[in-house]
Amino acid sequence: MATTTDASRVTGTQDAEYNIMWFTERCLNNALRLETYIEDAERAGDEELATFFRKAQADSRKGADQGKQLLASRLAA
Repeated sequence: MATTTDASRVTGTQDAEYNIMWFTERCLNNALRLETYIEDAERAGDEELATFFRKAQADSRKGADQGKQLLASRLAA
C-alpha cells in the first residue's frame, strides 16, 4: 500500500486536493443515503427520527458545498 508521501506520485493529485475530493464525495454519498433513512422513518411514522436524519442530510450537503468551493478555489490558484 502506498504511503501518504507516495500517494500524490501514484494518483497524480496532491494529497490535500485528493482529501478534499474524498471528503466531498463522502458528504454527497451520505446525503443520498440519508434520503433512504428519512423515507424509512417517515413510513414508520417516526417524525423525530425523520427530522434527525433531515438535519444530518442538511449538514452533509453543507459539507459537500464547502468542499466543492474549497477545491474550486485551490484548483483555480
